[in-house]
Amino acid sequence: MGKLDRFAKETFAEETSRVTGGAAAWEDAPEVRLERVQADGYLRVLRPEGLAFLAAPWPEVRAHEEALVELKLAGDHVDVREVKRALLRRQAREVERVEEREPPWMGEEPLWFVAPHVPSWLHGVRALEPVAPGCYRVGPSAFQFLWIAANELPLRDELVPFLVARSGRALDEFARWVAPRREVEWVLSMIQYMPMSAWTREDLKRRFGRSDDPEIEARRQEILQTLLADSPEVKEQLIEQGIEKGIEQGIEKGVEQGQQQGRLTEARAALRRVLARRGLALSAALEAQIDGCSELATLGRWLEQAVTAASAGDALA
Repeated sequence: MGKLDRFAKETFAEETSRVTGGAAAWEDAPEVRLERVQADGYLRVLRPEGLAFLAAPWPEVRAHEEALVELKLAGDHVDVREVKRALLRRQAREVERVEEREPPWMGEEPLWFVAPHVPSWLHGVRALEPVAPGCYRVGPSAFQFLWIAANELPLRDELVPFLVARSGRALDEFARWVAPRREVEWVLSMIQYMPMSAWTREDLKRRFGRSDDPEIEARRQEILQTLLADSPEVKEQLIEQGIEKGIEQGIEKGVEQGQQQGRLTEARAALRRVLARRGLALSAALEAQIDGCSELATLGRWLEQAVTAASAGDALA
């Protein structure tokens, strides 16, 4: 299982109970007997009445104990093979439920297929009945076959488990919308795993940079350290970049210091020339005073005073 798949399923697991108020729950799917036919997970219905007033597709599962969920994320193939495999997994789960009970269960296992969009080929082989924005009933079918097009779903808090399947501009829109609505840990994981555009990723990184809240900042640092530990090549790259940046900054600072020192040397020399032309002798103490001055403004003031001063001491007063 890839990191994006794991993130999506963890989001489904964590968000489902929260957004439905405990009316539904996500369960990881076990392998079915020896066939190794494994779905992404199930939506377990705990309180059907709690789903009635949520945005679709939630109300569609109220008449069932569970629904098998297939998650296809941005970049995943959604061709006829994947749909056939999903149908096979649904059938395997249905057989499992029949074998679990005595007398045998006589129901039909629903299938919810979550993907960024409805593929064009599906329109040619199936009848799609719109149920709600982004939700289509697929027919003909003896069981509930629901296609959930994440890119078409409205941005609603209770739909976050489905919205993680968005792609392209719709994914960018979702990422910017959901970021201020979730904990920083979840947002940082989203930034790391979801294939949003570079512009959106950088924008979110800026928005979720260092926090003034010490508790949030501590969690953020812990997450970043974990991410770096999991990606040693990135950590090494950052170290190298830091060294290069330090060298560049050191060179720049050295140049600035050299330029400043040059201006001080020239200012001291100009002051001494004026004093010498006017015949104002410098004592050892006054020489040391000039050499010890590191402020251009002070040297400039002494130079102006040297033009009219009666003595070198008055010029450096």
